[in-house]
Amino acid sequence: MNTARKHRLVLMPSGRQGDVAEGANLLAAARQLGVELEAICGGRGVCGKCQVERVSGEFPRNSITVTTEALSPPSEAEQAYAKSHGLDLTERRLACMATVQGDLVIDVPAASLARKQIIHKATTERIIDVMPAMKLYYVDVPAPTPGGPGDWERLQAALAAQHGLSELRIDIAALRSLQPLLRQAGGKVTVTVWQDSELVRVAAGYAEGVYGLAIDVGSTTVVVHLCDLRTGMVLATETAMNPQIRHGEDLISRIAYAMNATQGTQQLHRLVIHTLNTLATQAALAAGIGAYEITDVVLVGNTVMHHLLLGIDPTELGHLPFTLATGEPVDLKARDLGLQALNPGAMAHMLPCIAGYVGADNVATLLAEYNHIGMEVTLVVDVGTNAEILLGTHERLLSASSPTGPAFEGAQILHGQRAVVGAIERVRIRADGTVRYRVIGDDRWSDALQSGESLRPSGICGSGIIEIAAELYRTGMIDASGRLVTDHPAVGRRGDEPAFVLAPQTETATGHDIVVTQGDIRAVQLAKAALYAGVRLLMDHLGVAHVDYIRLAGAFGSYIDPRYALAIGLLPACAPENIVAVGNAAGDGARMALLSTDQRRKAQQLATWVEYVETAAVPAFQDCFVEALAFPCETNLVEE
Repeated sequence: MNTARKHRLVLMPSGRQGDVAEGANLLAAARQLGVELEAICGGRGVCGKCQVERVSGEFPRNSITVTTEALSPPSEAEQAYAKSHGLDLTERRLACMATVQGDLVIDVPAASLARKQIIHKATTERIIDVMPAMKLYYVDVPAPTPGGPGDWERLQAALAAQHGLSELRIDIAALRSLQPLLRQAGGKVTVTVWQDSELVRVAAGYAEGVYGLAIDVGSTTVVVHLCDLRTGMVLATETAMNPQIRHGEDLISRIAYAMNATQGTQQLHRLVIHTLNTLATQAALAAGIGAYEITDVVLVGNTVMHHLLLGIDPTELGHLPFTLATGEPVDLKARDLGLQALNPGAMAHMLPCIAGYVGADNVATLLAEYNHIGMEVTLVVDVGTNAEILLGTHERLLSASSPTGPAFEGAQILHGQRAVVGAIERVRIRADGTVRYRVIGDDRWSDALQSGESLRPSGICGSGIIEIAAELYRTGMIDASGRLVTDHPAVGRRGDEPAFVLAPQTETATGHDIVVTQGDIRAVQLAKAALYAGVRLLMDHLGVAHVDYIRLAGAFGSYIDPRYALAIGLLPACAPENIVAVGNAAGDGARMALLSTDQRRKAQQLATWVEYVETAAVPAFQDCFVEALAFPCETNLVEE
């Protein structure tokens, strides 16, 4: 009889968790829970590939408190590795050298995963007239004279005489650097000026470099684009998981954490700002520039992310009437947000929000997609934990949000996971229950492999769960209500719950069957019904019975096969050829605003022009939601 004490282990950002025995090796425990850490040396503390970060504090959503004693102290071998490789053991530990001594929440960096995270949030081509808020001016300042004006006064006069700039103010960080740079360069300097009103940086001699960051802070992922503000070119793109996810995968959970945890708002603010500083440093390194050359930042995110970025308590967004602290665009010093990895005088601009749950990311999406909305009815939707919806024409455009939850990102699904290498992303099921699938990272189908080969799937990502639901419905293994048909020979059970085996344990990387349960199907139904009901409500408000074009924004939209989205009722009826993925439109909108002050003004105009519909306050939403739970009566899918 095993009487070893058990502790709860939570692995972020995957969200995998389970009870493990006290004294269990952390590397082995993570693998047991389906998170495969890289360990080239076989767990001997030599390669250092299995680095993880322990997080202390209270985690109400997991009902645990993590103390500093929850992980074993570093051994002599781990200390030796740390000393020779410059590893700070107060921040990171080697999983292969540590054991579980209490309840634990562990952050697993993307670099430590054997199956690396794939985040498709690259920019797309957009036509942008480059007119940045930051401009460079080369100026020759006369030498000082005894009893004459100070350096700043002479620089002001030179800028007025040589460039017509007047009534300038100077950032304190730039003022502190002014005198040594003027002396070093014999009075010849290049200054960076924001909106022709404030001097934020001084560089000795002639300089051409002026750079900015376009940042999309999503509930799940954070994306940073480093841009040349002179040419508009994207020089580097860096991505990471949003570390706030450890305190809740959906927005309501994070609002609850901000409300209930000690300094909850400040904790969530610091987490995301730390990630932004890290990504900014990485982007500058990748582009071969100094981070001090970055002088402008544009940020977008949903309303909860917007408030947390600003360090504002999001409590008011958690209940009707979902009141914003401000919906106006915000200009402030980047350092006031805590962004330290930039030029100390750098500015930050946050795009406006529309309403309580339609934020700056939706405004950025509209900015990027506006020219694709004509006289025919167009639906623009970004499917995430909270779906943002735009519907209408150039004459009238409506906006709403709908709480789809994290099911389409792999959460709430028994064997769900994010879009990582090894996740099942494509599925075909025959009438007899045999399955073909494809995993991320391999273009082959499972039935096309040679003898002895295996794709070794590790779980199911969002696009995969959509196709599974559609295929089970097409083959009659679930009925219109979403119930798994238990008398079908291919439908079995997992405990007390009906389930369908997608991949037997002999084929998987996890050592157990990958199955789809009745609970998984219900989670898909709830998510797709929430999105469809939101769209249906906007169609009713607009007075239209059909949609001509659908544009799918965001990383998830890039993965979805439109036929399958239509087959489960995720989207309203539309010709499949008129459904297109448009990539990270929110990030593109942020980039447009970074590169053009005209686009910033346009964003503000669009935010006030679009009509907001509060779905939670409309009784018809619940009726639409209930109707949308069922699967459509017809499907355009055929057996392949």
